[in-house]
Amino acid sequence: MTRRTKIVATIGPASESPEILGGLIDAGVDVFRLGTAHDSVERVIERVQTIRAVQAERKADVGILVDLAGPKVRAGFGDEPVELVGGTTLTIRSGEQLSSATELYVNVDNIARNLVPGDLLHMGDGSASLVVTAVAGDSAEATVERGGTMRGRPGVHIPSERLATSSPTKEDLQYFDALVDTDIDMVAISFVKTAHDVRGLGGEAPPKGPLIIAKIETQAAVDNLESILEHCGGVMVARGDLGLECSLPGLPALQKRIIAASVQAGKPVITATQMLESMTTNSQPTRAEVTDVANAVFDGTSAVMLSGETAVGHDPVLVVQTMARILQEADDNFEHDAWRQRVEGITDETQQATEARRVARAMRDAAQRAASQLDSRVIVTITGTGATSRAISRYRPRAEIIAVAPSQRVVNQLCLSWGVTPVIGDSPGKGQERIHGVLERLRETGYLKQGELVPVVAGADNSSLVSNILRIDNVP
Repeated sequence: MTRRTKIVATIGPASESPEILGGLIDAGVDVFRLGTAHDSVERVIERVQTIRAVQAERKADVGILVDLAGPKVRAGFGDEPVELVGGTTLTIRSGEQLSSATELYVNVDNIARNLVPGDLLHMGDGSASLVVTAVAGDSAEATVERGGTMRGRPGVHIPSERLATSSPTKEDLQYFDALVDTDIDMVAISFVKTAHDVRGLGGEAPPKGPLIIAKIETQAAVDNLESILEHCGGVMVARGDLGLECSLPGLPALQKRIIAASVQAGKPVITATQMLESMTTNSQPTRAEVTDVANAVFDGTSAVMLSGETAVGHDPVLVVQTMARILQEADDNFEHDAWRQRVEGITDETQQATEARRVARAMRDAAQRAASQLDSRVIVTITGTGATSRAISRYRPRAEIIAVAPSQRVVNQLCLSWGVTPVIGDSPGKGQERIHGVLERLRETGYLKQGELVPVVAGADNSSLVSNILRIDNVP
């Protein structure tokens, strides 16, 4: 069985060379993630160009996701480690000066206005924590509750309801404007709180514009998940900050809730943070990490993301090879029928739904039912935007979804969707003639076998605004 759950790999110093990028594609990467928190626009554009050159050389389909930094609060330390000792006190101020064990400088103006006594601040993704004890003027006093070693520019997590800065930031918008025309496929928005944050990025709707991925890492985003899903192209379960923002013991339940809601909405969902973190330095994962990845698959995630493991790890290619094996095993044990029954039992169309939406729902529902009853190996979708393929993916069918799309942008965006194998190709003609032409080309290129029975979902022709044809054909 073809691997269904997709792999997102973060690119950094350990993986930015053409040789390693090629190895990562061969190992099974579906989407490359490029962060913006520590790199200039020029550096990100250079990496985009390198990826595209390697992709062309490999003749591989791979998406590019640019992750906007958002209103990330960071403290400035030098290269030398600074030890924060439990029980000691320090002063928090705004500024770019280097921090010490007694003074903490952060990159937010008027930081004291964002704090109140009793706030718990986590540093370095939880490696140290502080409790605010007093706020006066332009500074705040805090006690180190749990000590840790700081260096570089660690993040400082402030409760989202306290932080006045919203997402996307001015810097995010500048990055987006500079990158939107450079062949990127997806953009992630950090620290989303409401659907307004998603709409604030602007740009054209996909596939002309990039697919917008909302990072769910605040309590506000969890509370507003339904409306956020209506306005984004997908979500990321950003477990690092989400685990700091919400109850850590409650994180697994939140992960399940976010994944289920996203899949039911027909939106791809990425599970991120510390998936195989031990492999940043080790040659094999821990048993707990393997179980964590498999459980994310059983929860229904569309993709899993590797961060430091591939950005700065000692062997990024080995990490992806290992992840691919774990995912394949989990995919082979996925309970397709139970998931399909769960999704079929959910009514996500209102009485006010347009006729076109009701037709599209009927087509994708019938296609996955036909594939299940006929035990079809493949479902073929002929799609202009990728929407039909993503909608069928929500049912998590046993059949592989082969999506024939007219543009490389649509193909790249579908690289994030569970169980979808995107194929670029034109689909001229109308009705049966159009479908037979696509099936013949898929047979000639090895995707289909002559004579096998295949459900096909398509529009009447290339100008159709909705998939309104379902045929079950033998491959000619």
